[in-house]
Amino acid sequence: MRAVVAVLLCVTAIHAALWGILRDKKDAPDFKGILPSVSYAPFEGAGHPDVDNVPTAEKIRADLKTLSTMTKAIRLYSSTGGVELVPPIANEFGLKVTVGAWIDKNADRNEREIRAAVDLAKHNSNVNGIVVGNETIYRGEQKVEDLIELIQRVKKQVTVPVTTGEIWNIWRDNPSLASSVDFIAAHVLPYWENFTDKQAVDQAMYIYGLLRENFPGKRVVIAEFGWPSAGYNLRNSVPGPFEQAVTLRNFVTRAEAIGMDYNIVEAIDQPWKFFEGGVGPYWGILNASREPKFAWTGPVVDPDYWKLATIALLVGILLSLPILRLFRPTAMQTAVLAATANGVGAWVATVFAYWNGHYFVFGSAFALTLGLILLVPLIIIAMARIEEIATIAFGRAPRRLITNGLPAPADGVFPKVSIHIPAYFEPPEMLKQTLDAVARLDYPNFECVVIINNTPDTAFTQPIQDHCRMLGERFVFINAEKVQGFKAGALKIAMARTAPDAEIIGVIDADYVVTPDWLKDLVPAFADPRVGLVQAPQDHRDGGQSLMHYIMNGEYAGFFDIGMVQRNEHDAIIVHGTMCLIRRAAMDMAGGWAGDTICEDTDLGLAIVENGWITHYTNKRYGFGLLPDTYEAFRKQRHRWAYGGFQIVKKHWRRFLPGASRLTRDQRREFSLGWLNWLGAESLGVVVAILNLIWVPIVAFAAIAIPDKILTLPIIVSFVVSALHFLTLYRLRVKVRIGQMLGAMIAAMSVQWTVSRAVANGLITEHLPFARTSKGGLSRMSVEFQAFWEAVIGVLLWVGAAVLIITNASKQITEIYIFAGVLLLQSLPFLAAVAIATLENSRINNFTFWRETGIRTAELIGLRPVSLPIPGSLNPPPAMGSEIQSEVP
Repeated sequence: MRAVVAVLLCVTAIHAALWGILRDKKDAPDFKGILPSVSYAPFEGAGHPDVDNVPTAEKIRADLKTLSTMTKAIRLYSSTGGVELVPPIANEFGLKVTVGAWIDKNADRNEREIRAAVDLAKHNSNVNGIVVGNETIYRGEQKVEDLIELIQRVKKQVTVPVTTGEIWNIWRDNPSLASSVDFIAAHVLPYWENFTDKQAVDQAMYIYGLLRENFPGKRVVIAEFGWPSAGYNLRNSVPGPFEQAVTLRNFVTRAEAIGMDYNIVEAIDQPWKFFEGGVGPYWGILNASREPKFAWTGPVVDPDYWKLATIALLVGILLSLPILRLFRPTAMQTAVLAATANGVGAWVATVFAYWNGHYFVFGSAFALTLGLILLVPLIIIAMARIEEIATIAFGRAPRRLITNGLPAPADGVFPKVSIHIPAYFEPPEMLKQTLDAVARLDYPNFECVVIINNTPDTAFTQPIQDHCRMLGERFVFINAEKVQGFKAGALKIAMARTAPDAEIIGVIDADYVVTPDWLKDLVPAFADPRVGLVQAPQDHRDGGQSLMHYIMNGEYAGFFDIGMVQRNEHDAIIVHGTMCLIRRAAMDMAGGWAGDTICEDTDLGLAIVENGWITHYTNKRYGFGLLPDTYEAFRKQRHRWAYGGFQIVKKHWRRFLPGASRLTRDQRREFSLGWLNWLGAESLGVVVAILNLIWVPIVAFAAIAIPDKILTLPIIVSFVVSALHFLTLYRLRVKVRIGQMLGAMIAAMSVQWTVSRAVANGLITEHLPFARTSKGGLSRMSVEFQAFWEAVIGVLLWVGAAVLIITNASKQITEIYIFAGVLLLQSLPFLAAVAIATLENSRINNFTFWRETGIRTAELIGLRPVSLPIPGSLNPPPAMGSEIQSEVP
């Protein structure tokens, strides 16, 4: 424990040191004077001034009191809607005012603005000028000659200088406009012109000199200069608090040195300017709470930096505490887990900083909140997967796993086992092979109950009845019709016909060929009276039937060789029915087979664990079944598992509450994370993909980028973690070749839509009919394309990414490119389904194609032209590492 604590402290110290090392600190010239002028808009909040954002005299007075310590004058952009209150209040604090008259295409409004501006100039001695229109020519709302006429009208009515505010190149290109004004009010905003923050001041100085050269004798005022403190980049222009502080301090220092007249845009952040894109609200030198965003002297630093560091460290420490509960974690295992916890802590601090430093309208606040809510389970899943990687790669070997057969009972007493084989329209020849294998079991005390349910066709029942008679009195045949409760109903009938002295119930599927040592090796585990259940893995003997079957078999393997082994360490295995041995007393205590879910085996297994019985797991293969015939059957099976799993969650969640069962804390955690990792991850993946598709038009055409550090990058990290989890653990635990491993990963991704549909079905329905998985070559491939909706969604995600890239070509906003990349990543599970559905109908799915076309491609995936096992045969499956393998699913 001391070593673990030492590692945790070391990782935390490194995390703290990184915050110290990475603290941004920039130098900039000190400015100790008072600014000559700043733009001021007396609005607050997200309401638009033309709608519901009318300032009050009290609020204006508070603002101007604050600004009077920072500037000599203010520039306004309108003279109506409450702004007319500003000049007389500004006079109370000795502030000069440049009045603005807002000019657009609305003639009536233009007249009201002009009358109000003239009236303010006449009645307020502190008004030092009027600006008629703001970027009116640039916006195309007035022609030059019409704007000149308005300027002339105003000049005739007032004694103060009159001008208009325009981008500098409008002045350069329209000399007549410059001739009509008393001074040139030029807007120089390098951010919008693709200049970096390091180039911005030089650009402003160059433009100032250019205008003075072009208009000698004319007073030139840089009427707008500024830099945004937040928002998206525009090509090379990157906003930020440090960039704003350094740029403005450099500008005012150089401007003062040459005697430039200038006005800083703007005094206070304006959250209502969200329509100007991501940077619109963030041009103020004060935030919306009227607090300074940076200091004008000394080094430029983030005043909240150490608060964020503290949040990151505290969250990291909190998330690291569960490591102390692990059983003898190694130093490397502890380090990986602690680093992950501290990484999540850093992300939480980043979220806090973003939320605290940005303004939101209802839509953006809702979108961000929803995004964060959806991200939380994804991050929990990613952390759980990293924990599994650390445990398997760097932790200690499994302690509870049964790797070899257990010794026979010392007293020579072998408890009786009753093996139950339910069947529903199963191929008779396949079922005969299963029964023959049972007959060869090397165990002295067992019976076999075969129950065929709801199968009225005698072609399926009579051959099995005859075969049971031939095998002897150990084999009991039951043909039950009109059985309720799916497979569970059949197994209940089998229990009623079970020998009274049978202590152990074994369950296998109708397609499973068991090895002779199954019972001999595993039944001794029940010598411990606390043991209620022993589960062996599934495997398949027809993995060489086609390329699709080959990769399907590889996909199943991960569950049995990775997930089940790790869950067994916490006595929290998932019972999957076939190859399962159950103590009869434990089954009775749990209430027997329940027919209210379509995954009756998992349901019963969880009930047994809830009652406090111990379970055991072995990863040794004792039985080999058949894979689903088609991709359609594979998907239906996965849908049934997921739907049944969701039924079990709804049925059992109350038993996970404190004191509601005998589940341990570790068991609660494993089952909860297991459900979240499987049902939750797949469903969330689909939900997030669809929500991102809906968001594409807003990003593409409204220029509202999704914040990458808190939303899109975590999605990418989660995907990378999932891929590393799959590849790393397969290489460490699953004995498959690289080609089969990659194929298995594609197969695993391909069922994301299927699982998410099952969860959706579980939310709106209570019961779906049990669907038999077609095996044994009886089913035909459907004429329908099995991945139609996956193809639609996958294509839409690619189209969405293309739209984002094309519409972003002129702005080159990094966050939008990252968002497009996320859409491409999210398309992979959908396209994986399309790939497998296409593979199934192609020639290359047949292994004979590889032999006929020259092997090289087959060699890349680990195949060789050897004799393939006949599906359904009793030939022993190839060993792991052979030319064509039969690894577990």
